[in-house]
Amino acid sequence: MAISASEISARIVEAVMAQKLAPGSRLGEQQLAMLFDCSRTIVREALTRLAARGIVTVSARRGWFVIEPSQDEAREAFEARRVIELGLIRSVGKIEKTALRQLKAHLQREKAALKESDVGNRSFLLGDFHVCLAECLGNTLLADTLRDYTARTTLIAMLYQSTHDAVQSCEDHVQIVAALERGDHAAAEALMAEHIGTVQSALRVQAPTDPLAQLRDALAPLQNTSAAPAAAKGSRRKPGAPPDSDSSTYLGALL
Repeated sequence: MAISASEISARIVEAVMAQKLAPGSRLGEQQLAMLFDCSRTIVREALTRLAARGIVTVSARRGWFVIEPSQDEAREAFEARRVIELGLIRSVGKIEKTALRQLKAHLQREKAALKESDVGNRSFLLGDFHVCLAECLGNTLLADTLRDYTARTTLIAMLYQSTHDAVQSCEDHVQIVAALERGDHAAAEALMAEHIGTVQSALRVQAPTDPLAQLRDALAPLQNTSAAPAAAKGSRRKPGAPPDSDSSTYLGALL
């Protein structure tokens, strides 16, 4: 059976969440068409959907690429996750036993993945916990939205070399589920806020640099330039005399 555009886009998002596709990775239409044994039209449809979801970007001359979020975009992505996830927990009523069983099963998979060497599977499960939580809290629409934001924050963690510990992340998830199970939604909300904040603070985000710094330094007024014209009037160098020792240099002499 032929693969659909939805299935291709889902595979790409999974690869991002598993940290198998790095920020800035090129996604060639022809290569993807060969890989999935489908037409480039299907691939282009999948990539167009991902572009609308903020996972990939396209350049008219260079092709399709996985996004490389800026520092502002990183901050906005974490803020969006806080609004969605804390709002979900705050608005939920009593959690069904089947939902709790599903969450606990997910936690068991996380713990098992921590003991294995498959970093991709571990990364995917830690991110997918948030999607699973939204589904278990009964909002599939927000679960789809969270999947995209989780993929974006995974790219952010890769781009800014996150130092967050996977074991700690899993333990945070355990505590959140435990709070939900005992009906303490306020505690679950506080734990989720702390968890997202901890993940964000582990990013190695550098202070913003001045893009004009080099040009600004080069074109800064030179010392003693105001006295240079007067000095030129008062004294004229004799033929054969050595150049003035004045260190002042006009920009025009450098160009």
